[in-house]
Amino acid sequence: MIDAARPRARDAIDEIAPDFKRIDVGKSFPEAKLIPPTSSGYLLIAAEIDRRPMFLPSSRRKRELIRRVKGLLSTLRQDESVLEAVAFDGLLAPARPGEVVKNRPAVPIARFDFAILVETTSPETAEELEEAEPWSTLMRTVEERSHRSYCLRAHNVRRMGPVDHSRDGVFLFNYFFADRTDLNLAAWQYTAGWFHDQTGLDNSTVLLPDASSEPSYKLVNHARWNRLLDIMPSLIFKRSFHTYVLRHFSANGVAAMPVLYRLA
Repeated sequence: MIDAARPRARDAIDEIAPDFKRIDVGKSFPEAKLIPPTSSGYLLIAAEIDRRPMFLPSSRRKRELIRRVKGLLSTLRQDESVLEAVAFDGLLAPARPGEVVKNRPAVPIARFDFAILVETTSPETAEELEEAEPWSTLMRTVEERSHRSYCLRAHNVRRMGPVDHSRDGVFLFNYFFADRTDLNLAAWQYTAGWFHDQTGLDNSTVLLPDASSEPSYKLVNHARWNRLLDIMPSLIFKRSFHTYVLRHFSANGVAAMPVLYRLA
């Protein structure tokens, strides 16, 4: 298991993955300021409901699914082990996964336009909840109405700050493919400071899948901005996003598949 303790300075990258490749891009960015991970457990369902651009109006099937899911989440929140239970509606998939998966057709591309995240009091209670009602009903409901779904049970291994679900905004789920989890985590931590410096990001929760989860993605990162304008111009117009962030991902065999959401 990856060490969840708070890392120290630059040497933390080498402690995660000694063979992490650093690229000299002629500019450096401040190190991400991390806080201790939570002791919570997490359950995530991500699903592809509408096969159309996410910015277009949702189909009737998706609108009906959201109404059904909201009722099930209300029931789920009555469980004392549940800290939060939130549904998300897709806004935009802002970037292609890149060269790492270009010639690997078996790698599933994350195009999930709907997601549900549940935080519980511990990884143990997340495992118990996963085996019980109403979670199993919730999973069946989503799976029966989706073209593809992804289910994850996880714990938190890195954190920049808590993600605020009490108000709407632009929420990120970044589904990472990599051959090695240690290089994936090192790449996230090495580049996380760019997002704070260039987009003002002050929150992020990195989820590490537990052994029972589907193996499609090594990590899933969750974060929030207030507005699309806080994040999209940086991804489109700032050269350093490509030369610094994406090049470090690619050099270390990591493919990022970000999807942006709003509260459903």
